[in-house]
Amino acid sequence: MTSMSSKTLPAGRGDTSRQSTEGSERSADRRHSVLRSTARGRQARAAWILAAPFLALFAAFTLLPVVWSLLMSLTDTQSADLRTPLNVSFTSFDNYVRLFQDDQFFTALRNTAVFVLVALPLTLAAGLAAAVALDRGIQRFRAVFRVGFYLPVITSIVAVAVVWKTLLEPRSGLVNLVLGWFGIDGPAWLADTRFALPVMIVMAVWRNLGTVMIIMLAGLQSVPQSLMEAAELDGAGPWQRFWRVTFPLLRPALLLTAVTTGIGYLQFFDEPFVMTGGGPLDSTLSATLYAYKQFGNGNYDMASAAGYVIFVLIVALTVLQFRLLRDKD
Repeated sequence: MTSMSSKTLPAGRGDTSRQSTEGSERSADRRHSVLRSTARGRQARAAWILAAPFLALFAAFTLLPVVWSLLMSLTDTQSADLRTPLNVSFTSFDNYVRLFQDDQFFTALRNTAVFVLVALPLTLAAGLAAAVALDRGIQRFRAVFRVGFYLPVITSIVAVAVVWKTLLEPRSGLVNLVLGWFGIDGPAWLADTRFALPVMIVMAVWRNLGTVMIIMLAGLQSVPQSLMEAAELDGAGPWQRFWRVTFPLLRPALLLTAVTTGIGYLQFFDEPFVMTGGGPLDSTLSATLYAYKQFGNGNYDMASAAGYVIFVLIVALTVLQFRLLRDKD
């Protein structure tokens, strides 16, 4: 009807009407654009208002300490009065140089490296084996085994360390008592430099395999049964089906557990703090416990520098794990 009317109107009036219609449409578009901008602005303000408490707490208790710790690692806090921070002298990377000249710090790094390199593969292997056993082998009492494996994870690490310390007492501990039934004279586990760190590795594997098992079990149960049946029809045996079909599909779960467990192991602290205090002869001294002791002695600059070295190691290990275990397909 509009086109018919425009054909009957004179040329000048038709152009005027068309221009008026286009002007109205542009005006409506501008109004809609302004309304949309206003709505987005209100949504953005509401989002910032809702996020403000979290951002304030994050800035106060996370970001500010991180920045403050970095500044302390680059200054001399031992000879300065911390009540007047402006008088603290800037020493560049001298604290890091002193840190790497400290034999005790190298001992702590070595203990941490041994702990991670031994405990991490053992934890992943034990967790995967437990998940496979629960998924295929052990059908009865599956819930009981799940709870039994996962119970140490939700138990306080301090309580676990105290229980293990009691069990490993050289004279009254249950471990040496059982060994004595077989004529074996058990050592002083936590007072012997040969056994103290291995005992903590065993304890860490026992405590953390439940987390790995749960994640691996979820990964195993998500493997399509059709792929397993196709591989079986092609003549693949149980080991070939696991290695060629199941294990590649478990790579994301393996990466997740390796990264999270590795980060936790690099911050190895509670066990030696509760059970040995880093002894005997620094054989269980970890990097984080070294930083804690430096902080306790008032060497805040050295403690901050040690903390940033640990941070760099965590980032390096995480990047390495991503490169080794990422799914290339």
